[in-house]
Amino acid sequence: TIRKVIWFSDLRDFTRLTDRLPQAELLALLNDYAEPLVDAVTREGGEVLKFIGDGILAIFGKAEPHEACAAALRAWEQAQTAIEAVSTARAARGAMITRPYLALHEGEVLYGNFGGRSRLDFTVLGPAVNEAARIAALCRSLDQTLIISEAFADTCGALRARLVGLGRYALRGVGRPQMLWTLDPDAAA
Repeated sequence: TIRKVIWFSDLRDFTRLTDRLPQAELLALLNDYAEPLVDAVTREGGEVLKFIGDGILAIFGKAEPHEACAAALRAWEQAQTAIEAVSTARAARGAMITRPYLALHEGEVLYGNFGGRSRLDFTVLGPAVNEAARIAALCRSLDQTLIISEAFADTCGALRARLVGLGRYALRGVGRPQMLWTLDPDAAA
């Protein structure tokens, strides 16, 4: 059991895209959008643990928890720049475009190999991972590309000045409502 910053990203309208695109084009779209996300996560010291359909589960851990928060936010900002380039190139050749949604959370996770004798998966699991997935699911309805949990906001130190509140929300399967946040577009990096 360890504490980590949890990154849970997803692609906008992926279910609709799966119905409209031939498999080869769908795979190209997934790879085009996964690459800048994975590159940004790893560049900032994060660890991509798994691809879940169009989603990515990653973790960040540093000596100081606020440093893990800072690394995750830097990765997101780098990914956004790269995603814009990907979308511009795809649109120029007439290919479908999308954008990622991201939830950032901080919490205690079980970290290790899980599964059976014939198939193990090295990953994280636990209530904090489930909570990150629930937060990511709110991105569409709140019209936000990034939603940050209360635990992340409480852990991120001076970076909290860059956050703006979205309000309190009840998350399915989570015991109490919590304040959710996003990056304030007017706050200096």
